[in-house]
Amino acid sequence: MEKLTTQEEVAMRLIWKIGPCVVRTLQAQYPEPKPPYTTLASVVKNLERKKYVRSRRCGNVYEYFPLVEQEEYKKAFMKETVSNLFSNSYKELVSFFAKEEKISAKDLREIIDMIESKK
Repeated sequence: MEKLTTQEEVAMRLIWKIGPCVVRTLQAQYPEPKPPYTTLASVVKNLERKKYVRSRRCGNVYEYFPLVEQEEYKKAFMKETVSNLFSNSYKELVSFFAKEEKISAKDLREIIDMIESKK
C-alpha cells in the first residue's frame, strides 16, 4: 500500500465518510478555505493511480468510490509507524503514550479487559 500525502489522506478520509462522490461533492465537505477544484481533482486522480479509489463515469463527471477500507489503511499505517518509530514493539508504543500522559490507567485497564475477553 503506497503511502498517502497529507492532502491525499484528508481527501481519502472524506471519501470514507461520505462514500461514493464526485469532486464537487467532496470539495463541499472541506472546511474553509476549500481547495481549488482543479487541485482537488488532481489529488483524487492520484488516489486513483495509487489504487485507493476507483472511478465510474456518470454522464459528464466521474464518481469516485473507495477501494481500500479505512480499517485496512489504519492497520497498514499503524504497522509501519510501530515498525519505524517503536522498534516493532506495540508495548513501546503504549509505554510512550503512558509517559506522555496521553492514556490513563483506566484506559489501559479497559484495553486489558478487551484483550482478556477475546481469549
